[in-house]
Amino acid sequence: MALKQISRNKCFGGFQKVFEHNSVELKCKMKFAIYLPPKAETEKCPALYWLSGLTCTEQNFITKSGFHRAASEHGLVVIAPDTSPRGCNIKGEDESWDFGTGAGFYVNATEDPWKTNYRMYSYVTEELPQLINAHFPVDPQRMSIFGHSMGGHGALICALKNPGKYKSVSAFAPICNPVLSSWGKKVFTGYLGTDESKWKGYDHNYYFIATFITDHIRHHAKYLNA
Repeated sequence: MALKQISRNKCFGGFQKVFEHNSVELKCKMKFAIYLPPKAETEKCPALYWLSGLTCTEQNFITKSGFHRAASEHGLVVIAPDTSPRGCNIKGEDESWDFGTGAGFYVNATEDPWKTNYRMYSYVTEELPQLINAHFPVDPQRMSIFGHSMGGHGALICALKNPGKYKSVSAFAPICNPVLSSWGKKVFTGYLGTDESKWKGYDHNYYFIATFITDHIRHHAKYLNA
């Protein structure tokens, strides 16, 4: 699968890059950010996936969280995908900030008209890791995941539904019980339908994230570099 490099910046001895590709799962062009630490120049490194919250793109985490120093020190490749498909021309996808564009919630939609494109769960757990493993110096056996808010929910669901796939998981202020929140009810009704029994299993700024990001990186490094 072809990758188009959008940007490349030197950072703490490594490189922060952004790429674009055509997603099979989402049937649209997607961007993801990837930080390659200095260690990646000579050997394969563990991969740590970050899932962002509502309204974010791949840019928010890499420009605001301050994760680069710790990732560089611990030799971790850090990947941050976008939060939803973009430009799918679905009626209503750009009408609100908490549903549609920027609000994929890391689930596979089962309802029309969303189910064709809104497959963020499969994108994050299958397509993106396969893409990263094929094109970058990462060790496929050493992978972890974390996120914030909507992304914290996504990280927990990805890890819990795939025992053994991730070495570790953590979350910043995750939406832990979305079926009882106004956001969750709106999103899951749209993506998954009105039958609430089908929702189960799918169970807040960057200053806060930046304060504790090093602790989270150290946590994942302990398991990824074991």
